[in-house]
Amino acid sequence: MKKDMTQGSPMKLILSFTVPLLIGNLFQQFYNMADSYIVSQTVGVEAFSAIGSTTSLQFLIIGLAIGLTAGLAVITAQRFGRKDEAALRKNLAASLIISIVIGVVLTLLTTTFTEEILTLMQTPEETFQYAYDYLNVIFWGIGATLMFNLLANLLRALGDSKTPLYFLILTSVLNIVLDYVFILSLDMGIRGASTATVISQIVSSLLCLFFIWKKVPLLRIHKEDWAIDWAEIREHLRIGLPYGFQYSIIAIGSVAITVTLNRLGASAVAAFTAAQKVDTVAMLPLQSFGVTMSTYAAQNYGARKLNRIWYGVNQAIKLSVAYSVIIGVILLLWGRQLALLFVGTDASPEVISMIQQFFVTNATLYVILSLLFIYRHTLQGLGNSLAPTVAGIGELAARAIAAIVLSIPFGFLGAALSNPLAWIAAFVPLSIAYYSTRRSLSGRVSFSPETIEEVVPELELQKVK
Repeated sequence: MKKDMTQGSPMKLILSFTVPLLIGNLFQQFYNMADSYIVSQTVGVEAFSAIGSTTSLQFLIIGLAIGLTAGLAVITAQRFGRKDEAALRKNLAASLIISIVIGVVLTLLTTTFTEEILTLMQTPEETFQYAYDYLNVIFWGIGATLMFNLLANLLRALGDSKTPLYFLILTSVLNIVLDYVFILSLDMGIRGASTATVISQIVSSLLCLFFIWKKVPLLRIHKEDWAIDWAEIREHLRIGLPYGFQYSIIAIGSVAITVTLNRLGASAVAAFTAAQKVDTVAMLPLQSFGVTMSTYAAQNYGARKLNRIWYGVNQAIKLSVAYSVIIGVILLLWGRQLALLFVGTDASPEVISMIQQFFVTNATLYVILSLLFIYRHTLQGLGNSLAPTVAGIGELAARAIAAIVLSIPFGFLGAALSNPLAWIAAFVPLSIAYYSTRRSLSGRVSFSPETIEEVVPELELQKVK
């Protein structure tokens, strides 16, 4: 099932890896959206708004776990690229140890202080209990979420983006079925939706673990691999923690938006939540191209094939920018109609106007976001965690300032502007860091420059020439 991305057509490899990854992300979003839709139709609009108001907080906590596992998988991809099987097994053992410890700590902290966190976020009184009931269960499932993402990212690091997809499809269907069982049959309300999500994550984690044990001997840990090597742990934390931190500092900005929206009122929360549901799906291909480049860059970096990395980045940029232009136009024309699926066609004119403001300010700058994802993930694949972290801090500052400051004179429009301003703030340092890193690495003697024939397969070579 593993795929060596250091050989063959970069364009074909990037597409063949991205498509299953994208479908998997779509299914993940699909059952998140199914949660929201089923809750809105069965429990009520206030419960729907409660889920929307906790999205940024979920991303803050769970995003740390997801980012951490993605960072740990970068080391996996680099070691796979240089064909170091013993180091791969040590990587898996160290990744599991780190993930278990951080999972336990996050679970204890979040479940203990759920109420205090929601109070700090100024959660409206009418949705507070719904938000608490939903979040508390989600937090108890952090370990399952972390474990699935770790195992799925390890498989992707070996070039296998299809197997995690199959498990996501299966558990997405399971999640929807359990939603109806827990909410309608067992009358569990909003807790039924979060319980269904956690159970689905547990099942997907077990499926991944079983598959790796049976089908991926390369990741089968030997007894001696469990011996704690503190140098190995430090190396994994050096890459993994900044990766997780980047997700979290981006999420902190989202929390600032949530606080702002709570202050602006229920209509603003509903409009932003509905528009963001559509926006999230629209951005998935851009994110998927970025994640693909992390694995692609890491494997080729491990194999010391630099020119192949730069060529692959150029191919990914062409694909990603083309998509960003097309989807931007589509959302400008029909995004409002799609968002109304979540708040109903009888939504107030105020909500409809806010939704349109969101798409005008966000969809027009998807091109910048597409480049941001590729530069960020390529740098991370090369082991550069500093530049993406600095960019994340800039993104946080821009998003928080826009949400808090601009919302005072401009209301909802100020909150909607927070995303594109954050993208620009992150894009500038990332683009500088990418080209600086490219020049620096290309000048190293330890990397033997390939000929164009080695970088580009025959069919693509004819086009290049």
